[in-house]
Amino acid sequence: MEILSSFSVPEMISFEQAIEITQSLLSEIEQGRVSETELESIITALVQTENGVRGFFVSYLSDDRSIFDHPSEGVIQALKSSPEIVAEFTVKNLAMSTAMILTHTRNGKPELVQGSERVQRRTKQLIEQLQLPEIQMRLRKLQQTLETGAGEYEAFLNRWQYDSNQRGAIAQQVNSALS
Repeated sequence: MEILSSFSVPEMISFEQAIEITQSLLSEIEQGRVSETELESIITALVQTENGVRGFFVSYLSDDRSIFDHPSEGVIQALKSSPEIVAEFTVKNLAMSTAMILTHTRNGKPELVQGSERVQRRTKQLIEQLQLPEIQMRLRKLQQTLETGAGEYEAFLNRWQYDSNQRGAIAQQVNSALS
C-alpha cells in the first residue's frame, strides 16, 4: 500500500494543514485504507513540529468516531518519536479538556461536555500507553504550579484564566495520571 500524496507532510506545516491532513487520515483509517506502517509514518512526520502535534491532537482527540477510542500501536509508536513536543501538548490537552468540562457544564451545554470528556479520556489513555518520562516530568511541573501558583505552567494557567474550581479539577486529573 502506497502513502497517498494527500498525506505528504510539509516540513513547515501550518496548524490548519495538520488538521486537514489528520482529518483525511482518520477517514482513510476508518475505511481501512491505511496500513499500520503507513499510519505510523504519517503521524511520525506530523508530530515533528508543534503545529503538526497541535493539529493532530485537535482532530484525533476530538473525533467522535469510536474507532479512535483505542490508539493502535502505529499511533503510539509515532507519538513516541517526538517525546518532548508530544509530552507538552499531551499535558496541556489533559488540563484544557478538564477545565472545559466544567465550563461547558456551567453553561448548560451537555454536547460540549461530552466532547471535552472524550478528549480528556483519550488523553489519559495516551498518557498511560505512551509511558514517556517526559510526560511524567511535565505532569509534575504542572502539579507544582497548581500547588504553589508559580512555576513553568503559571503563564499557561493564567492565559486561560482557569478559576480555582478548574485548577482543582486539573490537579485531580494530574494526580491521577501520576499515580
